[in-house]
Amino acid sequence: MPEHELTPRRIVAELDRDIVGQADAKRAVAIALRNRWRRRQLADDLRAQVTPKNILLIGPTGVGKTEIARRLAGLVGAPFIKAEATKYTEVGYYGRDVESLIRDLVDAAILLVREVERKRVREQAEARVEDRLLDLLLPPAPAPSPSPWDPTPPPGAADEAAERRARSREKLRARLAAGELEDREVEITVPGRASAPVSILGAGNLEQMEMDIQGMFEKIMPKPSQSRRTTVGEARPILLQQEVDALLDPEKVNRAAVELAQESGIVFIDEIDKVAGDDGGSRGPDVSRQGVQRDLLPIVEGTTVNTKHGPVKTDHVLFIAAGAFHRTKPSDLMPELQGRFPIRVEMQDLTRDDFARILREPRASLLRQYEALLGADGVTLEFAEDAIEAMADLAFQVNRSTQNIGARRLHTILERVLEDVSFEGPDRAGETVVIDADLVRRRLEDVARDEDLSRYIL
Repeated sequence: MPEHELTPRRIVAELDRDIVGQADAKRAVAIALRNRWRRRQLADDLRAQVTPKNILLIGPTGVGKTEIARRLAGLVGAPFIKAEATKYTEVGYYGRDVESLIRDLVDAAILLVREVERKRVREQAEARVEDRLLDLLLPPAPAPSPSPWDPTPPPGAADEAAERRARSREKLRARLAAGELEDREVEITVPGRASAPVSILGAGNLEQMEMDIQGMFEKIMPKPSQSRRTTVGEARPILLQQEVDALLDPEKVNRAAVELAQESGIVFIDEIDKVAGDDGGSRGPDVSRQGVQRDLLPIVEGTTVNTKHGPVKTDHVLFIAAGAFHRTKPSDLMPELQGRFPIRVEMQDLTRDDFARILREPRASLLRQYEALLGADGVTLEFAEDAIEAMADLAFQVNRSTQNIGARRLHTILERVLEDVSFEGPDRAGETVVIDADLVRRRLEDVARDEDLSRYIL
């Protein structure tokens, strides 16, 4: 869908197809995405002054925080990365530094740009693959050696041989297009990958330097290659990949990726609440909480991060942070960092009706997934309405009595309900298995009633 057609209302409607509830969060991210398009319509002098309004999602696990951000990026083909704030440490200490967020974002953008470019050159690459296959099937004829009795070839012999070869090549081309030569064996050359013989550096915060050294070795060391005999059908995708890569301009791809990351990148920082506050009076350097916040602040505010593909400005990257904030609160974050997340949305706990809708409505709902999985074994799986209601009731009940893990509780419940069917699936091919409320209760009622047991099993 063209970006100018993605109005906030349409964005919310698209998100509703896969995510149940959380209307406030959907509206917030829809407005943020639309504001990006609006910004690009402004005059150059004003456009540079408009920065994205970053979003802080507050709510328990399993209510859709990550899924909303991921689906949002997928709507417009924007580069997207998700990272947990707890995996980073302050610069100078062992661990990943927060600038690797942007390096990962550029890598994601390169994958997107490459895919677009591959589609653009695919038709040209397929024509080149056909010519290469014809060369393999019909090698060039050896030059005729002069006869000792008559060193001069007869006039027109070379033209006649070339004409015969052209006719043979066109016949092979027709048979190749008709799929008649897919089982014919050919010999292809597969290039290898040059790599450093050993890892040079081990510390996580020096990973970019190690990647640069790895790239240097790839450039200066010869790439090994090997010959492989394979069928035409198996050789075609290998040759297509080689031809597509040969038609791509790496510098052009990298420049486009950097631009895409700067203008359309979305960074989702999960578990932001785990770096809020302090360590309860710890005397040592706080390298994984306040230190991470200090390093994160300039990136969210807008700075330039050096990557191996060039400098990347983060002024217009959209940052979405999320956290449960059970033991801390948003005000425990550094004031400067709080100010960089002006839009705050409180996610709602899932209700019993939400659980039932999650099982029924999304395009890739859990019920459809299990029906397709068992269908691979030839088993037709059907869920009765009362079974869906029973599972929703149970998920809601267990979430209230134990830890609230949101929709993830449904995964555990469905696995336990379908354990026997999944195990016996290959032996029950051709059968229709109906899951009703009685079966759900038989499988789960005893466990759900025993609160101590349900803490471990459900």
